Amino acid sequence: MLKDFDATTATRALELAREALQIEADALTELHARLATDESVGKAVTLLLNCKGRVVVSGIGKSGHIGRKIAATLASTGTPALFVHPAEAAHGDLGMVTPEDAFIAISYSGESSELMAILPVVKRMGGLVISMTGNDNSSLARLADVHLNVSVAKEACPMNLAPTASTTVTLALGDAIAVALLDLRGFKEEDFARSHPGGALGRRLLTHVRDVMRSGDAVPAVTPDTTLPDALMEITQKGMGMTAVVDADRRPLGVFTDGDLRRLIDKVQDFSKVAMRDVMHANPRSIGPDKLAVDAVAVMEQHRINQMLVVDGEGRLVGALHIHDLTRAKVI
Repeated sequence: MLKDFDATTATRALELAREALQIEADALTELHARLATDESVGKAVTLLLNCKGRVVVSGIGKSGHIGRKIAATLASTGTPALFVHPAEAAHGDLGMVTPEDAFIAISYSGESSELMAILPVVKRMGGLVISMTGNDNSSLARLADVHLNVSVAKEACPMNLAPTASTTVTLALGDAIAVALLDLRGFKEEDFARSHPGGALGRRLLTHVRDVMRSGDAVPAVTPDTTLPDALMEITQKGMGMTAVVDADRRPLGVFTDGDLRRLIDKVQDFSKVAMRDVMHANPRSIGPDKLAVDAVAVMEQHRINQMLVVDGEGRLVGALHIHDLTRAKVI
């Protein structure tokens, strides 16, 4: 339980929080309306789309933090990008920038001395500059090949000082540009996954059934004539809680599971006389080895099953999946 909880303070805090959010929401709405008649975003996207090098993003202070996020978003969505701190750039890191790069300079005032110290060098190298400022007449805006106006009526800060609404608008416009580039480049889910191989999305989009299925001798399989005791031995040895029932060409005819065994206990007196063909489930669910593992998950969840057979293009059994295999592979 919170100590010294003051309902009056909490109410005021909520009012201030809602007011700050409304100011930032209004700023985004104003930006949205402004872009309806502003061709600068289209010019910026065209410039970046035609860039033969990388996109170099730079800014200092809060603008620098926003710049890092914009660079990261561009890089992860198909536009090679990096962030360079302007102060470090002035002391050697400008060597990262090539004449084929595009340079995005972020400064709300448009008068950042650190940026203005390096941008003339970038221009002399032949680099193209996109500025993001709140002042169309600033030094940075005048120097840039394309200027993006990120001005706001006021900051969410009660003193109208701390960068709040302005950084939100700048970040949102950076996201909008990245999304536009993503679409124009034909960037797909598979491309995104390749940029995020260590994440959950990467695993979901890059992991195929063949990567996680059990194969060879690890796949439980018996013939239709196999007796129930022998089938149970196969199930126990392979540890999948089921066995496939296959023909002479290893094409699945059916499947028999632990659950099927429990349902037989009260019905069968002598297991030794029961053959698999009499108790198996015909037409078992199966999937191809080249399918995504998430597709297997979808089938299992839809039909409420824990195991599934894997068959090749000719319908032959080549593997088997257990829900635990997918869990271990962190597909689910």
